[in-house]
Amino acid sequence: MWRGEWVRAYGPLMTSKVTPGTSGAIRRFAGWVARGSVGHPMLEGINYWDELRDSPSQMETCFAIFANVLELDDSGEPVNEKYAEKRAATWIYQYCTGTLPPGQPKLEAWEVQLY
Repeated sequence: MWRGEWVRAYGPLMTSKVTPGTSGAIRRFAGWVARGSVGHPMLEGINYWDELRDSPSQMETCFAIFANVLELDDSGEPVNEKYAEKRAATWIYQYCTGTLPPGQPKLEAWEVQLY
């Protein structure tokens, strides 16, 4: 379907950019992952870089979980950044250890969905 067909079928295309708050949340998450401090203290003692360094698809899943769980308010600002980080850290913990972290619920299908 080309753009003109899409506009006729679904209405005008609207574009918008992420807010500075959302951009900051994504930047912070990337920094935490890169520094090895994501989900602190949940992943303390787990060197997930050894597990994820050579597996780009696993890193992709980690970022997908953060993005899927991140909720935005009506202004496009994140409202649950730390929770989204915790869910991504839960996945890393489970990937590296084979078990869920104590007290964390199982990840749901919508959380790990790759779009």
